[in-house]
Amino acid sequence: MPSYSRAQSVERHDDVAPPRGRVRFRLPAAETSPAEARRRTRHQLLEWRTPLETCDNAQLVISELVTNALRHTESESVGCELELFGGLLRVAVASDGMGPRHAPTVAGPQDEGGRGLLLVCALASVWGVRPREAGRGHVVWADLPVVPAA
Repeated sequence: MPSYSRAQSVERHDDVAPPRGRVRFRLPAAETSPAEARRRTRHQLLEWRTPLETCDNAQLVISELVTNALRHTESESVGCELELFGGLLRVAVASDGMGPRHAPTVAGPQDEGGRGLLLVCALASVWGVRPREAGRGHVVWADLPVVPAA
């Protein structure tokens, strides 16, 4: 499994300096947190002038990861992180509660859930799970390709 590491920023446009840094934010274990994660992700990626397709994909991925962290762990809050590097955008969600690590499941036609990680798999170049460095919980991360603007 790839390790979570920092790398160089990605170049998006010849006339725009690549964004540097990383953004982190915490959200409470609330029904509105997936929507807030999508909102904050869109805002940050537009500020970084990330292509819209990448922005849309990142919003879907962070929403799924936040939803899973809140639904399948006993977390009181989740930490979210966005970082650009080497032509990729890393989206990571850290839970502080204990819960199972999930693998993609096969959802039946009538199932309301069970497709989230399949979507993450379809959009991400690679994704994984690692234990949190401090304390309980784990981090689920996904590296999304930065789709060049047409």
